[in-house]
Amino acid sequence: MTMNTLKDLYIDQLQDLWSANTQALDATVKLGRAATDENLSKALIAGVNGLQDGIQKIEEVCNRHGVNPSNEHCLGMQGIVDEAKAHALDAEISDDNVRDAVIITQYQRMVHYGIAGYGCLVAFANRLGEDGDAAILQDCLDHTYSGDRTMTDIATGGINKAAA
Repeated sequence: MTMNTLKDLYIDQLQDLWSANTQALDATVKLGRAATDENLSKALIAGVNGLQDGIQKIEEVCNRHGVNPSNEHCLGMQGIVDEAKAHALDAEISDDNVRDAVIITQYQRMVHYGIAGYGCLVAFANRLGEDGDAAILQDCLDHTYSGDRTMTDIATGGINKAAA
């Protein structure tokens, strides 16, 4: 796709974030299975639900613009997911608390990619006068921030201390 306008960039980034969320969804399911802390497992399940909701909402926005959300593959998230696999899932870690700390680290890296993507999309939608899109995407951004704060709370509330 040639990008000549902000609208072109907006559509491209919607598709990129759809791909990113789709990849993060699969990785989050696997991280959830590997987690041993009950609160972390529950938070990762909530993350899976949030990603599914975000994917659906991005599809809705793409449909409003007559575009297929799956026309892009996010190489950035592919790299982050590969890192999560290498460091949290495939790595030899003998301490469950250390593994849980790594899981939080890797999950938050994925979340931060989502925060950046949603933030840009909200700004683009607002500039383009796409108020309905902006509201949907802002809701996704708010939920993504909330998930990030939850992970920080879990990490600082006990997992990092236990891992030390």
